[in-house]
Amino acid sequence: MLLIYPPVAKPCEAPAGIAKLSGALKSHGVKHHLVDANIEGLLFLMDSAVANPKAGPDTWTKRAVRNYSKNICSLRDMRLYKSIDRYSRAVMDTNRLLEKSVMNKDISLSLANYQDSGLSPLLSSDLLSAAAQPERSPFFPYFSNRLPGLIEIIQPKIAGLSINYLSQALSSFAIIGFLKRQFPEMRIICGGGLVTSWLRRPGWRNPFAGLIDHFVEGPGESDLLRFAGINTGPRAHYTPDYGLLPTGGYLSPGAVLPYSGSNGCFWNRCSFCPEKTEGNCYIPVGLMQVKDDLSSLVRSIRPSLIHLLDNAISPALMESLIDNPPGAPWYGFTRITKELTDIDFCMSLKRSGCAMLKLGIESGDQTVLDRMQKGVDLGIASLALKTLKKAHIAAYVYLLFGTPQETIESALKTLDFTVKHSREIGFLNLAIFNMPIGCAEADNLETSDFYEGDLSLYTDFAHPAGWNRKKVRKFLDNEFKRHKAISAILKSDPPFFTSNHAAFFSLA
Repeated sequence: MLLIYPPVAKPCEAPAGIAKLSGALKSHGVKHHLVDANIEGLLFLMDSAVANPKAGPDTWTKRAVRNYSKNICSLRDMRLYKSIDRYSRAVMDTNRLLEKSVMNKDISLSLANYQDSGLSPLLSSDLLSAAAQPERSPFFPYFSNRLPGLIEIIQPKIAGLSINYLSQALSSFAIIGFLKRQFPEMRIICGGGLVTSWLRRPGWRNPFAGLIDHFVEGPGESDLLRFAGINTGPRAHYTPDYGLLPTGGYLSPGAVLPYSGSNGCFWNRCSFCPEKTEGNCYIPVGLMQVKDDLSSLVRSIRPSLIHLLDNAISPALMESLIDNPPGAPWYGFTRITKELTDIDFCMSLKRSGCAMLKLGIESGDQTVLDRMQKGVDLGIASLALKTLKKAHIAAYVYLLFGTPQETIESALKTLDFTVKHSREIGFLNLAIFNMPIGCAEADNLETSDFYEGDLSLYTDFAHPAGWNRKKVRKFLDNEFKRHKAISAILKSDPPFFTSNHAAFFSLA
């Protein structure tokens, strides 16, 4: 069995999904091989651009070529993360080289995204076109050389692709088309976050029959084992295995260990939440199992940082991490709870290794939060931010604009809240609301197509107060981001890698 993680996703840590699948397959003695085609493909393109520079490059590109090896080494060195200016220059130069490695002017490639103006990942017909003409993909020189030799050696009967983001869809289908052409007898299986969202989309009908043999919805361990002839319970737990992945070869200072202590969200009440719309249940891993998993993984990988992937780290899990420090710095997403207002609790979190917490505050208007059923009290959020600051735990705050409950007056309250707490906020993520197709709350709104495409996951809507996306974007660009206190926070955000590298700045 061959499991592939396709480009493009941020190349800063090993993919957790296929590592979990590897743990399941290994525990049952199923032979398999993992290929992180994301990090391999991106490095391949940049190496090729350095080895074969284009004629007459501009000054910036010349500098990027000249400093390529130095920049890659620097991104793997903690000393770079002491200066956001030096870091930004290394990242922007590296990204410049990646941009210039692509010959097709229709294709835009970066360290975090892949877009093709001629093909949309939201249209099944375009994904089928990508499969029919894999040579169009900028990664074709990489995978057309990498995969045939490997397949000849390991002789897999099944190839599985883990497709989690829209930025991976087009290259995934190019790889699938190539494999179907070269190895027609091999079965193709697709799973991952994006595939799961497709399968749970209202009115889903499979447009890829004949190309993809099986789809896997949600956690794929039991399904993959069943394809290998092994039947297990749907909730059997397997410790991830990163042994077949280049954990030290990513663009981060040392190995980053991704680990999830749960599936779904323990709150699961927020209006318009994709998790709730898709019916994802909250299934936590037992606390002792998390302790044992992290202990063994830290011993084997010796990570510089643990990335907890939970939609929201539960208070119980945080208590467990305090009682059983994992042995490496860690960060992850959590909800604003009363525990974070307790200085003793936060200091204990810090001693356990907590370097940063990602916090979804979303709005500075309590009425908006209540109507969205966020379960966030702004008074508690304010005290939590101050307490985390005292404990030297960085706060990466997420704000959401343009929800049906928000108005310009609400957005101005969010501006005021953010400015008031600018000294306690280490990093900011500003997002414009997207309404999931099929969410119950949309029934009371006038909706229309947001993106053209049968695979689109979101719908447009007529805002009850006329607070549409154009007005929201204008407010963010002309007022919110221009405030001196907020502008200073935004400048500290690591370009392209954002929250995945932010914790390193806290540690540095």
